[in-house]
Amino acid sequence: MRDTVKVCVLGGGSFGTAIANISATNGHPTFLWMRDSALADSCHQARENTRYLPGYPLADGLEITGDLERAVGGSELVFVSIPSHSFRAVTRQIKPYLSASAMVVSTAKGIEPDGFTLMSQILEQELPDHPIGVVSGPNFAREIVQHQQTGTVVASEYEAVVRCVQETLRSETFRVYANTDRYGVELGGALKNIYAIACGMAAALGAGHNTQAMLLTRSLAEMGRFASEMGANPMTFLGLAGVGDLILTCTSDLSRNYRVGYELGKGKPLQSVVSGIGQVAEGVNTLQQVKRKADELGVYMPLVSGLHAIIFEGRSIADVARHLMLGEQNTDVEYTGQTA
Repeated sequence: MRDTVKVCVLGGGSFGTAIANISATNGHPTFLWMRDSALADSCHQARENTRYLPGYPLADGLEITGDLERAVGGSELVFVSIPSHSFRAVTRQIKPYLSASAMVVSTAKGIEPDGFTLMSQILEQELPDHPIGVVSGPNFAREIVQHQQTGTVVASEYEAVVRCVQETLRSETFRVYANTDRYGVELGGALKNIYAIACGMAAALGAGHNTQAMLLTRSLAEMGRFASEMGANPMTFLGLAGVGDLILTCTSDLSRNYRVGYELGKGKPLQSVVSGIGQVAEGVNTLQQVKRKADELGVYMPLVSGLHAIIFEGRSIADVARHLMLGEQNTDVEYTGQTA
Protein backbone atom coordinates (compact mmCIF):
# COMPACT_ATOMS: atom_id res chain seq x y z
CA MET A 1 0.00 0.00 0.00
CA ARG A 2 1.50 3.32 -1.06
CA ASP A 3 1.73 6.17 1.46
CA THR A 4 -1.32 8.43 1.46
CA VAL A 5 -1.11 12.20 0.96
CA LYS A 6 -3.75 14.84 1.44
CA VAL A 7 -4.76 16.06 -2.00
CA CYS A 8 -6.70 19.17 -2.94
CA VAL A 9 -8.14 19.83 -6.39
CA LEU A 10 -9.23 23.40 -7.06
CA GLY A 11 -11.97 23.68 -9.66
CA GLY A 12 -15.19 21.75 -10.04
CA GLY A 13 -15.11 21.36 -13.81
CA SER A 14 -15.02 18.01 -15.54
CA PHE A 15 -11.25 17.42 -15.51
CA GLY A 16 -10.72 18.63 -11.95
CA THR A 17 -13.49 16.29 -10.84
CA ALA A 18 -11.95 13.37 -12.72
CA ILE A 19 -8.50 13.94 -11.19
CA ALA A 20 -9.97 14.28 -7.70
CA ASN A 21 -11.92 11.07 -8.19
CA ILE A 22 -8.80 9.12 -9.18
CA SER A 23 -6.98 10.36 -6.10
CA ALA A 24 -9.85 9.49 -3.77
CA THR A 25 -10.35 6.09 -5.40
CA ASN A 26 -6.67 5.40 -4.73
CA GLY A 27 -7.28 5.95 -1.01
CA HIS A 28 -5.85 9.44 -0.61
CA PRO A 29 -7.84 11.92 1.52
CA THR A 30 -9.00 14.23 -1.26
CA PHE A 31 -10.87 17.53 -1.33
CA LEU A 32 -12.51 18.97 -4.44
CA TRP A 33 -13.09 22.70 -4.06
CA MET A 34 -15.84 24.50 -5.96
CA ARG A 35 -16.30 28.25 -5.93
CA ASP A 36 -20.09 27.83 -5.67
CA SER A 37 -20.67 26.51 -2.12
CA ALA A 38 -24.29 25.58 -2.82
CA LEU A 39 -23.25 23.53 -5.85
CA ALA A 40 -20.45 21.92 -3.82
CA ASP A 41 -22.90 20.85 -1.12
CA SER A 42 -25.32 19.53 -3.71
CA CYS A 43 -22.62 17.52 -5.49
CA HIS A 44 -21.30 16.17 -2.20
CA GLN A 45 -24.74 14.94 -1.21
CA ALA A 46 -25.50 13.49 -4.66
CA ARG A 47 -22.03 11.89 -4.96
CA GLU A 48 -21.69 13.16 -8.49
CA ASN A 49 -20.81 16.39 -10.29
CA THR A 50 -24.34 17.21 -11.34
CA ARG A 51 -23.26 20.09 -13.59
CA TYR A 52 -20.27 18.76 -15.53
CA LEU A 53 -20.28 14.97 -15.13
CA PRO A 54 -23.87 14.00 -14.35
CA GLY A 55 -24.57 10.32 -14.00
CA TYR A 56 -21.05 9.28 -12.97
CA PRO A 57 -20.73 8.27 -9.28
CA LEU A 58 -17.81 9.68 -7.33
CA ALA A 59 -15.64 7.88 -4.79
CA ASP A 60 -16.98 7.80 -1.24
CA GLY A 61 -13.72 9.25 0.07
CA LEU A 62 -13.95 12.41 -2.03
CA GLU A 63 -15.07 15.48 -0.07
CA ILE A 64 -16.56 18.26 -2.18
CA THR A 65 -16.55 21.63 -0.47
CA GLY A 66 -16.81 25.38 -1.00
CA ASP A 67 -14.54 26.03 2.00
CA LEU A 68 -11.19 27.00 0.48
CA GLU A 69 -9.24 26.95 3.74
CA ARG A 70 -10.53 23.48 4.65
CA ALA A 71 -9.66 22.14 1.21
CA VAL A 72 -6.18 23.65 0.89
CA GLY A 73 -4.95 23.66 4.51
CA GLY A 74 -2.56 20.81 5.20
CA SER A 75 -2.68 19.51 1.63
CA GLU A 76 0.59 18.08 0.38
CA LEU A 77 -0.41 18.06 -3.30
CA VAL A 78 -2.63 20.76 -4.81
CA PHE A 79 -3.97 20.58 -8.37
CA VAL A 80 -5.16 23.87 -9.85
CA SER A 81 -7.85 23.07 -12.42
CA ILE A 82 -9.15 26.60 -12.90
CA PRO A 83 -9.85 28.27 -16.30
CA SER A 84 -7.06 30.59 -17.38
CA HIS A 85 -9.05 33.81 -16.89
CA SER A 86 -9.47 33.06 -13.15
CA PHE A 87 -6.27 31.13 -12.56
CA ARG A 88 -4.16 33.92 -11.06
CA ALA A 89 -6.93 35.16 -8.77
CA VAL A 90 -7.49 31.70 -7.27
CA THR A 91 -3.75 31.12 -6.93
CA ARG A 92 -3.51 34.31 -4.87
CA GLN A 93 -6.46 33.19 -2.74
CA ILE A 94 -4.84 29.91 -1.72
CA LYS A 95 -1.45 31.34 -0.79
CA PRO A 96 -2.28 32.01 2.90
CA TYR A 97 -3.57 28.46 3.37
CA LEU A 98 -0.78 26.49 1.71
CA SER A 99 1.52 24.46 3.91
CA ALA A 100 5.19 25.31 3.49
CA SER A 101 6.01 22.07 1.68
CA ALA A 102 2.92 21.87 -0.55
CA MET A 103 3.48 20.95 -4.18
CA VAL A 104 1.26 22.81 -6.66
CA VAL A 105 0.40 21.41 -10.10
CA SER A 106 -1.53 23.10 -12.90
CA THR A 107 -3.91 21.13 -15.12
CA ALA A 108 -5.23 24.21 -16.97
CA LYS A 109 -4.66 24.56 -20.71
CA GLY A 110 -4.59 28.25 -21.49
CA ILE A 111 -2.51 31.41 -21.70
CA GLU A 112 -2.87 34.64 -19.75
CA PRO A 113 -2.82 37.56 -22.22
CA ASP A 114 -0.55 39.85 -20.20
CA GLY A 115 2.98 38.83 -21.06
CA PHE A 116 1.91 35.60 -22.78
CA THR A 117 2.02 33.83 -19.44
CA LEU A 118 1.38 30.11 -19.07
CA MET A 119 -0.38 28.78 -16.00
CA SER A 120 2.71 27.27 -14.37
CA GLN A 121 4.48 30.60 -14.84
CA ILE A 122 1.65 32.20 -12.85
CA LEU A 123 2.34 29.62 -10.13
CA GLU A 124 6.04 30.55 -10.23
CA GLN A 125 5.21 34.23 -9.88
CA GLU A 126 2.59 33.91 -7.17
CA LEU A 127 4.00 30.93 -5.21
CA PRO A 128 7.79 31.21 -5.62
CA ASP A 129 8.56 29.06 -2.57
CA HIS A 130 6.63 26.00 -3.74
CA PRO A 131 7.70 23.24 -6.14
CA ILE A 132 5.40 23.26 -9.15
CA GLY A 133 4.50 21.15 -12.14
CA VAL A 134 1.91 20.63 -14.86
CA VAL A 135 -0.30 17.75 -15.95
CA SER A 136 -1.39 17.61 -19.57
CA GLY A 137 -2.33 15.01 -22.14
CA PRO A 138 -5.09 13.45 -24.24
CA ASN A 139 -7.57 13.28 -21.38
CA PHE A 140 -11.33 13.54 -21.82
CA ALA A 141 -12.74 13.64 -18.29
CA ARG A 142 -15.81 11.62 -19.17
CA GLU A 143 -13.69 8.69 -20.36
CA ILE A 144 -11.48 8.91 -17.27
CA VAL A 145 -14.44 8.52 -14.92
CA GLN A 146 -15.66 5.65 -17.11
CA HIS A 147 -12.33 3.94 -16.32
CA GLN A 148 -11.17 3.91 -19.92
CA GLN A 149 -7.41 3.34 -20.23
CA THR A 150 -5.82 6.79 -20.34
CA GLY A 151 -2.29 8.20 -20.42
CA THR A 152 -1.18 11.65 -19.30
CA VAL A 153 2.07 13.54 -18.65
CA VAL A 154 3.40 15.23 -15.53
CA ALA A 155 6.17 17.74 -16.22
CA SER A 156 8.34 19.40 -13.61
CA GLU A 157 11.94 20.25 -12.82
CA TYR A 158 11.28 18.82 -9.37
CA GLU A 159 11.67 15.05 -9.20
CA ALA A 160 9.60 14.97 -6.00
CA VAL A 161 6.63 16.53 -7.82
CA VAL A 162 6.85 14.01 -10.65
CA ARG A 163 7.07 11.06 -8.24
CA CYS A 164 4.23 12.32 -6.05
CA VAL A 165 1.84 12.89 -8.97
CA GLN A 166 2.70 9.50 -10.49
CA GLU A 167 2.18 7.67 -7.20
CA THR A 168 -1.01 9.54 -6.36
CA LEU A 169 -2.77 9.12 -9.70
CA ARG A 170 -1.54 5.86 -11.18
CA SER A 171 -4.07 3.09 -11.47
CA GLU A 172 -5.05 0.19 -13.71
CA THR A 173 -6.73 2.66 -16.05
CA PHE A 174 -4.68 5.85 -15.61
CA ARG A 175 -0.96 5.92 -16.48
CA VAL A 176 1.23 8.96 -15.79
CA TYR A 177 4.36 9.53 -17.87
CA ALA A 178 7.15 11.93 -16.88
CA ASN A 179 8.80 14.84 -18.69
CA THR A 180 11.17 17.59 -17.59
CA ASP A 181 10.12 20.01 -20.37
CA ARG A 182 7.38 21.77 -18.41
CA TYR A 183 7.12 24.62 -20.88
CA GLY A 184 6.79 22.31 -23.88
CA VAL A 185 4.19 20.08 -22.23
CA GLU A 186 2.17 23.13 -21.21
CA LEU A 187 2.43 24.77 -24.62
CA GLY A 188 1.19 21.56 -26.24
CA GLY A 189 -1.91 21.61 -24.08
CA ALA A 190 -2.64 25.23 -24.97
CA LEU A 191 -1.79 25.26 -28.67
CA LYS A 192 -3.73 22.16 -29.72
CA ASN A 193 -7.01 23.92 -28.85
CA ILE A 194 -6.46 26.30 -31.77
CA TYR A 195 -6.14 23.47 -34.26
CA ALA A 196 -9.15 21.66 -32.83
CA ILE A 197 -11.23 24.65 -33.93
CA ALA A 198 -9.74 24.43 -37.43
CA CYS A 199 -10.40 20.68 -37.66
CA GLY A 200 -13.97 21.05 -36.41
CA MET A 201 -14.56 23.74 -39.00
CA ALA A 202 -13.15 21.51 -41.74
CA ALA A 203 -15.38 18.62 -40.65
CA ALA A 204 -18.46 20.83 -40.81
CA LEU A 205 -17.57 21.70 -44.40
CA GLY A 206 -17.33 18.04 -45.37
CA ALA A 207 -13.54 17.73 -45.47
CA GLY A 208 -12.32 14.24 -46.26
CA HIS A 209 -9.72 12.11 -44.53
CA ASN A 210 -6.93 13.49 -46.74
CA THR A 211 -7.70 17.02 -45.61
CA GLN A 212 -7.94 16.09 -41.93
CA ALA A 213 -4.63 14.22 -42.10
CA MET A 214 -2.93 17.22 -43.68
CA LEU A 215 -4.41 19.58 -41.09
CA LEU A 216 -3.28 17.43 -38.17
CA THR A 217 0.24 16.99 -39.50
CA ARG A 218 0.79 20.63 -40.40
CA SER A 219 -0.71 21.66 -37.06
CA LEU A 220 1.92 19.58 -35.32
CA ALA A 221 4.63 21.25 -37.43
CA GLU A 222 3.37 24.70 -36.43
CA MET A 223 3.21 23.74 -32.75
CA GLY A 224 6.80 22.50 -32.77
CA ARG A 225 8.03 25.55 -34.69
CA PHE A 226 6.39 27.97 -32.26
CA ALA A 227 7.47 26.01 -29.18
CA SER A 228 11.07 25.91 -30.34
CA GLU A 229 11.08 29.68 -30.77
CA MET A 230 9.66 30.02 -27.26
CA GLY A 231 12.44 27.90 -25.76
CA ALA A 232 10.68 24.54 -25.47
CA ASN A 233 11.94 21.25 -26.90
CA PRO A 234 10.07 20.49 -30.16
CA MET A 235 10.61 16.77 -29.55
CA THR A 236 8.19 17.06 -26.62
CA PHE A 237 5.45 17.41 -29.23
CA LEU A 238 6.00 13.83 -30.38
CA GLY A 239 4.64 12.62 -27.03
CA LEU A 240 1.25 12.39 -25.36
CA ALA A 241 1.12 16.09 -24.46
CA GLY A 242 1.80 17.02 -28.09
CA VAL A 243 0.65 14.74 -30.89
CA GLY A 244 -1.44 12.64 -28.49
CA ASP A 245 -3.51 15.55 -27.25
CA LEU A 246 -3.65 17.03 -30.75
CA ILE A 247 -5.15 13.84 -32.25
CA LEU A 248 -7.69 13.51 -29.45
CA THR A 249 -8.86 17.10 -29.49
CA CYS A 250 -8.95 17.46 -33.27
CA THR A 251 -10.92 14.31 -34.05
CA SER A 252 -13.71 14.11 -31.48
CA ASP A 253 -16.88 16.08 -30.84
CA LEU A 254 -16.27 15.53 -27.12
CA SER A 255 -13.76 18.38 -27.52
CA ARG A 256 -15.28 21.77 -26.75
CA ASN A 257 -12.91 23.50 -29.16
CA TYR A 258 -13.72 21.04 -31.95
CA ARG A 259 -17.42 21.74 -31.39
CA VAL A 260 -16.76 25.49 -31.57
CA GLY A 261 -15.07 25.02 -34.94
CA TYR A 262 -17.84 22.74 -36.20
CA GLU A 263 -20.54 25.26 -35.36
CA LEU A 264 -18.53 28.10 -36.90
CA GLY A 265 -18.15 25.98 -40.02
CA LYS A 266 -21.93 25.71 -40.15
CA GLY A 267 -22.11 29.50 -40.30
CA LYS A 268 -23.12 30.31 -36.73
CA PRO A 269 -21.73 33.54 -35.14
CA LEU A 270 -18.87 33.17 -32.69
CA GLN A 271 -20.61 34.64 -29.64
CA SER A 272 -23.63 32.37 -29.85
CA VAL A 273 -21.39 29.35 -30.42
CA VAL A 274 -19.22 30.06 -27.38
CA SER A 275 -22.29 30.76 -25.23
CA GLY A 276 -23.93 27.55 -26.35
CA ILE A 277 -20.99 25.33 -25.39
CA GLY A 278 -21.66 25.93 -21.68
CA GLN A 279 -18.03 25.37 -20.65
CA VAL A 280 -14.82 27.28 -21.33
CA ALA A 281 -13.34 26.71 -24.80
CA GLU A 282 -9.82 28.05 -24.36
CA GLY A 283 -8.90 27.89 -28.04
CA VAL A 284 -10.66 31.12 -29.05
CA ASN A 285 -8.65 33.23 -26.63
CA THR A 286 -5.46 31.24 -27.23
CA LEU A 287 -5.76 31.88 -30.98
CA GLN A 288 -5.64 35.63 -30.49
CA GLN A 289 -2.67 35.46 -28.14
CA VAL A 290 -0.66 33.05 -30.27
CA LYS A 291 -1.31 35.04 -33.45
CA ARG A 292 -0.05 38.18 -31.73
CA LYS A 293 3.02 36.42 -30.35
CA ALA A 294 3.84 34.67 -33.62
CA ASP A 295 3.71 37.99 -35.48
CA GLU A 296 5.93 39.56 -32.85
CA LEU A 297 8.52 36.77 -33.11
CA GLY A 298 8.22 36.28 -36.86
CA VAL A 299 7.18 32.63 -36.55
CA TYR A 300 5.58 31.18 -39.68
CA MET A 301 2.15 29.86 -38.62
CA PRO A 302 -0.15 29.87 -41.67
CA LEU A 303 -2.93 27.84 -40.02
CA VAL A 304 -3.07 30.19 -37.04
CA SER A 305 -3.07 33.21 -39.35
CA GLY A 306 -5.76 31.69 -41.56
CA LEU A 307 -8.05 30.78 -38.68
CA HIS A 308 -7.59 34.22 -37.15
CA ALA A 309 -8.51 35.79 -40.48
CA ILE A 310 -11.74 33.77 -40.65
CA ILE A 311 -12.89 34.32 -37.06
CA PHE A 312 -11.71 37.86 -36.36
CA GLU A 313 -11.02 39.53 -39.72
CA GLY A 314 -14.11 38.58 -41.71
CA ARG A 315 -12.31 36.54 -44.39
CA SER A 316 -14.27 33.73 -46.01
CA ILE A 317 -13.27 30.13 -45.30
CA ALA A 318 -13.00 29.39 -49.03
CA ASP A 319 -10.67 32.35 -49.61
CA VAL A 320 -8.39 31.40 -46.71
CA ALA A 321 -8.30 27.73 -47.76
CA ARG A 322 -7.36 28.72 -51.32
CA HIS A 323 -4.60 30.98 -50.04
CA LEU A 324 -3.19 28.24 -47.79
CA MET A 325 -3.16 25.66 -50.59
CA LEU A 326 -1.50 27.99 -53.11
CA GLY A 327 1.06 29.42 -50.69
CA GLU A 328 4.80 28.75 -50.84
CA GLN A 329 5.56 25.02 -50.77
CA ASN A 330 8.14 24.21 -48.12
CA THR A 331 9.82 21.02 -46.98
CA ASP A 332 7.75 18.49 -45.08
CA VAL A 333 9.73 17.62 -41.95
CA GLU A 334 11.61 20.15 -39.86
CA TYR A 335 14.41 19.56 -37.32
CA THR A 336 16.14 17.14 -39.70
CA GLY A 337 18.75 19.52 -41.04
CA GLN A 338 16.52 20.68 -43.89
CA THR A 339 15.44 24.27 -44.30
CA ALA A 340 11.70 24.80 -43.69
